[in-house]
Amino acid sequence: MSAGRGGGAASKLLIALAVAGAMGTAGVGGYVLSDFVRRENPPAPAASAPVEEQWIASAPGQVEAKSGEIRIGAAIPGRIAAVYVSANDRVERNEVLARLEDDEARARLSAAEAEAGARERERNAGPATEGREDVRKAADAVYRAERALTGARYELDAALLNKREGSGDDRHIADARQRLTEAQERFQRERIQLANAQARSDLPAPNRLEAALIAARAEVSLAQVVLDRTRIRGPIDGTVLEVLGKVGETVSSSPDQPILTMSDPNVVVVKAEVDERDIAKVQLGQRAFVRSSAFPGQEIEGKVTAMAPVLAGPHMTSRGPRRPDDAEVREVTIEFEDAGPLIPGLRVDTFFRREP
Repeated sequence: MSAGRGGGAASKLLIALAVAGAMGTAGVGGYVLSDFVRRENPPAPAASAPVEEQWIASAPGQVEAKSGEIRIGAAIPGRIAAVYVSANDRVERNEVLARLEDDEARARLSAAEAEAGARERERNAGPATEGREDVRKAADAVYRAERALTGARYELDAALLNKREGSGDDRHIADARQRLTEAQERFQRERIQLANAQARSDLPAPNRLEAALIAARAEVSLAQVVLDRTRIRGPIDGTVLEVLGKVGETVSSSPDQPILTMSDPNVVVVKAEVDERDIAKVQLGQRAFVRSSAFPGQEIEGKVTAMAPVLAGPHMTSRGPRRPDDAEVREVTIEFEDAGPLIPGLRVDTFFRREP
């Protein structure tokens, strides 16, 4: 009986040891497996606090010439006699870019000048009106200065055209420009002198011969204006974008019929369209920067210089038919001290900085 009891105790001991060993093995195996899982799939790092962005609003934008695209047409109807420039030509302010036929305008000016000369001789031969001596002298000086100014302007026109055609140089242009400046200054001085002479409260009225001369000189000025309008001049220093008119073509004075277009691509701005939900975040003078996929890694700094007074529909992309829930936008202009590689027509992303 005791042996049986001892054998049973031994069996129980062996079973307990086997169970403990199995549990130990399972524990070791579980440790090894969990360590493998941890090494192959490391836990995600704890989320860090988000970095504050340096901008508070963004908007799509497009680079434009600050001058915009200028459509230049004729001030009077006529037939194009000459076009002096081509696309991509750099031109100066007030340079003649094209000319209409001007035979009739020249004839009218010549006739008006001849009539003014005859009226002046008649006035000089007739009796003078007492008390108008200063006015008479000043009026003569203004007329002479005006004719000299016209001659100086045409001299500069010829010098610029000669250079464009390869037969002139910068020295002749500089001399002509200096003479034009002097003629303009003289004309302004003489006009001031005439205005002062006419300001007298006791100034007598002109006699018949003086009145006829005043009218004749006015006709000269009007004829000169008509002749000037046959010259199509550049309103700014800039670059010709496209020449639309052709020699021999008849043009009108309609803005829908330009002879050429131009702009100044050397000075650019960005026009950004700020969503209506962000307009309160953008102010005049605020710093901004633009990025373009064409120049990765570059941020071009600028500032807000203008904002449209009203909201309108966006123009940057085609949105199809407008829906009642479509957002309106406010056009904002950003200018730069150094626009770097930006050129007109380039699409950019605009970011408005958080002001300190």
